[in-house]
Amino acid sequence: MQNVRNALRVLEEVAERQPAGVADLARALEIPKSTVQRALLTLQDAGWLRPSDGTGATRWVLTTKPLLIGRSTSGDLSLRDVAVPVMEELRGRCDETVHLAVPEGGKVVLIERLETSQPVRIILPLGKNLPLHASANGKAVLAASGPEFIERYLAEGLTRFTGTTITERERLRAELALIRKRGYATNDGEWRTDVSAAAAPVVGRSGEPVASISINVPSSRVTSETRAQHGVLVCAAAAEIGSALGGVREVGSSGGGVDGAVTPRRRTPLDGV
Repeated sequence: MQNVRNALRVLEEVAERQPAGVADLARALEIPKSTVQRALLTLQDAGWLRPSDGTGATRWVLTTKPLLIGRSTSGDLSLRDVAVPVMEELRGRCDETVHLAVPEGGKVVLIERLETSQPVRIILPLGKNLPLHASANGKAVLAASGPEFIERYLAEGLTRFTGTTITERERLRAELALIRKRGYATNDGEWRTDVSAAAAPVVGRSGEPVASISINVPSSRVTSETRAQHGVLVCAAAAEIGSALGGVREVGSSGGGVDGAVTPRRRTPLDGV
C-alpha cells in the first residue's frame, strides 16, 4: 500500500513540476531517491509518465494518459473534439503554436497543443499548470469569470514570476476590464520572459469560461502588429468553439467581445478574419 501511495505522490508532483528530475522530486516529497526512481519506472511501465525529450539528466513529464482519463470523467473530451479542428485552422493562419487550456483549481491546465513549423518555438508539456494572473490563457479565463471568483483569487495574493508580472490588485482589475472590452488577453513575458501569447476565453452554455485558446510566440518574435492580429484570431476561434458548445462570446469590430455576454451567433467566426 505504501508503494502505491508513493507512486501517486510522485505522479502528482511530476504533474506540478514537469519536467522534473529524481533529485527535485525526492527533496520535494522528502523520500529517498531510490524510492522515487522505483515509482517513476513503475509509472512509466503503466503508461503514466515518460522521460522528457531534453538532453542531459533524465527528467520526467506526464503522458497523455492522465489527460484522457480526466477528459472522460469531466466531459473535456467533447471540448477537445470541438476545439482541435478550430485549432488546426488557427495554426494554419498564423503558423505559431496554439494551446487549449481549461480552468482547474485556481489555475489553467494545458490540455492540447498544436506546434508551429518554425524552428524557434514555445514548447510546454501537456498537463502544465499556468497561473491565472500571469498567463494569457489564465487572464482570459479570469476576465470571463464572475466577480466573486475574481475577488477570491485577488485575496489570495498575486505571485511574481518575472519583472513584468502584474502583482497589484487594482492594476490587475484594470487589465481584466481591458480584456473584457477587447475580447482577448495578452502575456508579454509575465510568466516566463521568453513566452508571449494572446488568448481568448471559450464560454460554454452556462455563460462561464470552460476553456481558453491561445497563440504562443517566443517573445523575440512578437510585434505590436502581430499581437493585435493574433488577438483577432483567438477571439474568432474561441467564439467558434463556444458556439459549438452552446454558448458564444460575440466578436466585435476590433476582434474582441463587446461586453462579455453570451449571445447567439450564426456566422462562422473565422470567416473573413
